[in-house]
Amino acid sequence: MRYKKYILIAIGVLVVVGLWYFLRAEAPVVESIRVPVVRGDFEVSVFTSGELEAKNSENIIGPSRLRQVGVHTAQIAELVPEGTVVQAGDWVATLDRTDISNRILDRETELERLESSFLQTKLDTTMDMRNARNELVNLQFNYEEAKISLEQSQYEPPATIRQAEINLEKAQRAYEQALYNYDLRKQQADARMQEISAQLNQVRRRLNDMIAVMDEFEIFAPKSGMVIYKRNWDGTRFGVGSQISAWDNTVATLPDFSVMLSRTYVNEIDISKVRSNQPASIVVDAFPDRKFTGFVTEVANIGEQRPNQDARVFEVKVQINEVDTIMRPAMTTKNTIITHVEQDVLFIPIEGIHLLDTISYVYRCSGNRVLRQQVITGIRNDNEIIIRDGLAEGDVISLTVPPNAEDLPLNFL
Repeated sequence: MRYKKYILIAIGVLVVVGLWYFLRAEAPVVESIRVPVVRGDFEVSVFTSGELEAKNSENIIGPSRLRQVGVHTAQIAELVPEGTVVQAGDWVATLDRTDISNRILDRETELERLESSFLQTKLDTTMDMRNARNELVNLQFNYEEAKISLEQSQYEPPATIRQAEINLEKAQRAYEQALYNYDLRKQQADARMQEISAQLNQVRRRLNDMIAVMDEFEIFAPKSGMVIYKRNWDGTRFGVGSQISAWDNTVATLPDFSVMLSRTYVNEIDISKVRSNQPASIVVDAFPDRKFTGFVTEVANIGEQRPNQDARVFEVKVQINEVDTIMRPAMTTKNTIITHVEQDVLFIPIEGIHLLDTISYVYRCSGNRVLRQQVITGIRNDNEIIIRDGLAEGDVISLTVPPNAEDLPLNFL
């Protein structure tokens, strides 16, 4: 029994030792990442996403006289699909005629009313002037009768002669007054007819203008090209149901593909680095294997708040040097704007820089030894930083912090 007990204890110890041996956690091995100090041209870049557009394009416009006929907006009822290739004179869009048709009906009703009023005024004037002429003729007869009566009273008593003279004077004054009044009434009638005629012509002219403008609600291409929808200020595209205004009547555009731009927006943090004529590289997202070169042509002076963005951004346009049939408006791009280049300098990955108070240092490798070396740094980009002093070309640094880092001596400059 005693031997069995010892045997069981021995077996238990062996099991425990075996389990410990097989299940023990191996101590982690820290692999040191080492990189050389590189000499070359150091670039500082700004990375943005953009959208292609043609530098030059011709607008396909709607009616140009909307304000003239009192129409401020017109809705697009039909529109060819974006990307349609059209020839000069081909149909592109049709605007909704509901509003202008109602205005035309109102003008036609007003025209009928004024035509009726014109005719009535003309008849009333004709009757009034005829009565005035008849009255004038009767007064002229009275004047002639009074004149004859005076001539026949030469041998009558003085009182009779005087009475005849008075009657003649009255008849003459009445005739002359009627003649003067006739001229005034004729002028009044002419003015009244001119006024109603002017109103009639004005309404008729407006009606003709509306009919002419409504004919322009059928919109045709001014030249051959590919139809690209107009964009709103917030980037949304025009389409069926969109409205053009009397102040901006562009429906779509026909871009010139010979010179393309990438319209992009740079964050306010980076905009101070961007200037006109800075070089850039462009990659079209749909064709990532093709790379293009370009340069900055425009930098906005005023920032704006774009949809779904918290920070303010500034519009930047990058012109593409190459011409390629794959590029089409509205394609998205990735742009790299090179804002600064320092030639023939030393640089390392940013991860290799460490700080001790205000001192920058790296872990420089010398054979199997690792030393802490103070360095003077320069400008940096997203991945690398310039070394002004403390390292030489070909030196190797460790990006991995050694286990005994705090015990390593610091070599000052």
